Amino acid sequence: MTKQDFIDELNKDLANEFSAIIQYTIYAAKVMGPFRPELAKFFLEEVSDEQEHAKFLADKIITLGGTPTTIAANVAEASTNREMLEEVMKAEDKAIQAYTKRAEQASELGYKALSMDLEDMIRDETNHKEEVSKILQGWTLD
Repeated sequence: MTKQDFIDELNKDLANEFSAIIQYTIYAAKVMGPFRPELAKFFLEEVSDEQEHAKFLADKIITLGGTPTTIAANVAEASTNREMLEEVMKAEDKAIQAYTKRAEQASELGYKALSMDLEDMIRDETNHKEEVSKILQGWTLD
């Protein structure tokens, strides 16, 4: 993998973080039913973490000599609260897999500190996934 290949992969990750920001914001507006206040708050609280991830990635892309993307990846459509939570789980899984690979690539390219920072992002995304998993356990609505 070249440095440019790595920058390109980081830009894909950045596009996915932008997507997560949009996803959480839209889902917070779309939730309905008796758990609306809690779910809307939960979704909106996740936005700040995703913004921090996006800022971190953009900074690293620039540091490496690249240009950060300004285009978000597609946001998954979801109609029900359960579908929204399931789509969030998929997005968190995707992020964990991507950052695990990116941390390995950073290490291989000699970017040890960046690899460690990416490990922190894996922890964040894993915590998000675990929280959503707890919400979905025993979900009987929708």
